[in-house]
Amino acid sequence: MSSKTLLYILKRLLLALLTVWVVITLTFFVMHAVPGGPFTSEKAITPAAQAQLEAKYGLDKPLFVQYLTYLKDIVTEFDFGPSLKRRGMDVIDIIADGMETSAQLGLIAAGVALVSGVVLGAVAALRRNKLIDKIIMVITTAFVSMPSFIMGSLLLVIFALKLGVLPANGASENGLILPVITLALYPMAYITRLTRSSMLDVLGQDYIRTAKAKGVSGAKIIFGHALKNSLIPVITYFGPMLAYIVTGSLVVEQIFAVPGIGRAFVSSITGRDYPMIMGTTIILATLVVIMNLVSDIMYKVVDPRITLE
Repeated sequence: MSSKTLLYILKRLLLALLTVWVVITLTFFVMHAVPGGPFTSEKAITPAAQAQLEAKYGLDKPLFVQYLTYLKDIVTEFDFGPSLKRRGMDVIDIIADGMETSAQLGLIAAGVALVSGVVLGAVAALRRNKLIDKIIMVITTAFVSMPSFIMGSLLLVIFALKLGVLPANGASENGLILPVITLALYPMAYITRLTRSSMLDVLGQDYIRTAKAKGVSGAKIIFGHALKNSLIPVITYFGPMLAYIVTGSLVVEQIFAVPGIGRAFVSSITGRDYPMIMGTTIILATLVVIMNLVSDIMYKVVDPRITLE
């Protein structure tokens, strides 16, 4: 690895830390600026009891003191604090439990979307303006245009309620099949369109025509040159997409009752669970930043002509 590449990675890591710090700061102060609090919805709670709860969790201190304490706990101990609603549980433990399911769901969905999208996009490009190309484009346009909550609800009604072939509960056996399909359809359709347009552009390049003129086999041209060079925009999209899917789709996990991090995040917002909101937001932001960095490095692997600056 060259010194320029190492310097680039170091710069990106420093920028990543700055980005995560900005996310932490904005989320912390905006969250506390919203009227109300985590204990205002408690039934029959007296002002004295509420004051004791706020003192127990440090919410009675000045806001900036709370902010500095929170930053110190994250940096020195990687401690997101206790959950204010799920008493007796730490935020990091709740996130770890949810991420186990969300990661499994997201990685499978991302893998299905990537493989299916690249294959369908390549087929559409190689059969441009043929019937199969038109069918693929119509289907992918429909999937791109349809929101995930509509697609998830449609799959739930057809396969779980009407046909009864798949479970509706994401926590049951085979319960992740419908959530995986729901999560994979949109990115699969988008990757298909990216691959098709990029591959059509590559197939029109001079070096492809030169390779054909030299008698290079069609399979080597497609897999050794055209497909490899057409994956750069797919890599650009895939990194952040993977972070988003792995973190968990809020809507999809709610529809199928998947016990993942997305569902826990929604509950924390409605319950004003400050530490849980902060913890999940930080994890999401960190994953997105890391996957963006990995995507940039993968450019160099796919196309050595690209220079990292």
